[in-house]
Amino acid sequence: MSKPVNLNQFRKQKARAEKKARADENAVKFGRSKADKQLDRARADKARRDHDGHEVEE
Repeated sequence: MSKPVNLNQFRKQKARAEKKARADENAVKFGRSKADKQLDRARADKARRDHDGHEVEE
């Protein structure tokens, strides 16, 4: 005889696997690399510094 299978555990395990696959797909599709994030942060900092440098002091 074969071992009985708990269908609830099987269903939940399958759902977890599908959710992880979808998450990995989205990470590839929408995720940004660390270098991209650092570049955006550096550009924003430079823009802020340039803007602050143009203030008129009285």
